[in-house]
Amino acid sequence: MDDQGIDVAVLSLSSPGVQDLPEAEAIAVARDANDQLAQIVASRPDRFQAFAAIPVQSPAAAAAELERAVTRLGFPGAMLYGRTGNRLADDPANDELYAAAERLGVPLHFHPQMPVEPVIDAYYSGLGPIGTALAGAGIGWYYDLGVQYLRMIFNGTFDRFPRLQVIAGHWGEVVLFYLDHIGFFAEAGGLRQPLADYFRQNFWVAGSGTNSPRYLRWTAEVMGTDRMLYSTDYPFTYGFRPGGFPYVDTSEGRARSFLENAPFTEEQKADIGHRNWERLTGSARDRAIA
Repeated sequence: MDDQGIDVAVLSLSSPGVQDLPEAEAIAVARDANDQLAQIVASRPDRFQAFAAIPVQSPAAAAAELERAVTRLGFPGAMLYGRTGNRLADDPANDELYAAAERLGVPLHFHPQMPVEPVIDAYYSGLGPIGTALAGAGIGWYYDLGVQYLRMIFNGTFDRFPRLQVIAGHWGEVVLFYLDHIGFFAEAGGLRQPLADYFRQNFWVAGSGTNSPRYLRWTAEVMGTDRMLYSTDYPFTYGFRPGGFPYVDTSEGRARSFLENAPFTEEQKADIGHRNWERLTGSARDRAIA
């Protein structure tokens, strides 16, 4: 963290969390993981916060664990991983969890996971080792989760829970870059409001350690700097420059200097760097203090 210039890290389990485990195991492992995360945060509360692991396999247990993590452990939100088995993020079975997040006033950060096997077989097989990379962190992750965000919008998740707040990593998981195209067809979806409004009212966007000035500018144009959350992706983008590619290297202070050198005002940089996060998670922080 010091090397990257990061003051506070929000810890979480790596993808896919507990969402590929059998239900009983997922409930037990999520609870144990959250207890361990709470101990780590308590050891350095000035440097650490944490997202809860959630056993989405069980709607009741998922909502209960989110409530426990927020009200008893002091977590500012939870990390989800898109699908649970073959159940997508917009499935009504998740409504109990989304209702709890809305009631508690905490965000849900979604992280992608590998596409389902038929998609991997159809699009990424026969390519050798690069096929697995493309199916995952190369590009497949982002399409898999970005489509699920659209499903949540078009299937009414945010109409049922208008105050639900979602954090989208990786500069919006592809969707922001095609919002003009998607919006052209959005009328067929029968939305209650313009497509872009859902993103500007229910989504916050983080860069996840991809220090691309182009992505930064595009996201600011689409979302506004008051909906951006700066983040790294340690340890996955720490000090790596494959083939000299610079945009996933956050070492030696590059995480901080990327934002410091951004074409924004000092006020906007402070918003992206920490104030938006504090505003988003303020209710959870106030609850922990109380």
